[in-house]
Amino acid sequence: MSEFHVHTQAVPADVSGEQARPESLAERYARMANQYSRPRRSDSSLRALDVAMSGFALVILSPLIALIAFALIITSGRPAFYRGRRVGKDGRIYSMYKFRTLKQGAEGRIGQYYGTELTQQTVTEATRLGDVLRFLHLDEIPQLWNVLRGDMSVVGPRPIRPSFFEELCIEIPMYWQRLVVRPGITGFAQLRMTRETSWAEKLAHDLEYIADRSIRLYMRVCFATAWRIVTLPVRKLARALGRS
Repeated sequence: MSEFHVHTQAVPADVSGEQARPESLAERYARMANQYSRPRRSDSSLRALDVAMSGFALVILSPLIALIAFALIITSGRPAFYRGRRVGKDGRIYSMYKFRTLKQGAEGRIGQYYGTELTQQTVTEATRLGDVLRFLHLDEIPQLWNVLRGDMSVVGPRPIRPSFFEELCIEIPMYWQRLVVRPGITGFAQLRMTRETSWAEKLAHDLEYIADRSIRLYMRVCFATAWRIVTLPVRKLARALGRS
């Protein structure tokens, strides 16, 4: 996927003589993503898969969702769900849902961190039940609602907070190209990288998926994610026992 260079022009004054509000960098990149995105034949099929998979999973997992929500309220109070603003397709801001795994008010204390610093801060803020949910990846289940709504896809680039979006677009000129597809619960970067991996390296994997996205690739990522979720706790436990 090629990089586009767009030069902004001065915004003309309106009839009252007041200058119109200048376009922000975030708005500019969102407009570019909308302008240069090229829908594919497979996109409608991928959306149909998103709806079918998320709808089916939400029905099947509804008893587990209710149980986890109840357990969170009992052990650490309300709210049971975390809502965080994220940048979606074409730059649209939406609320992403997860089970709350951190202490109350943690977002205000660690929201400015990301990467390695965020990982370190999260360890100190996680609740006991939250640690279990994160270990088993159960905290991600509510994002299925975002998929059903159309905010996200099952497979796509990892959602990012608006506060970091402009900074990363300045640091990495091609970063805005992630916005041509919906962010995903899982994806190439999520499977292959860690939080400590540089944003540029993660972007390379995101753009690889965007360029090659297809039903076959979508299903490969889904199966690889399912295998990782099933086997990762076992491997982590084996490593912990090996060190003891």
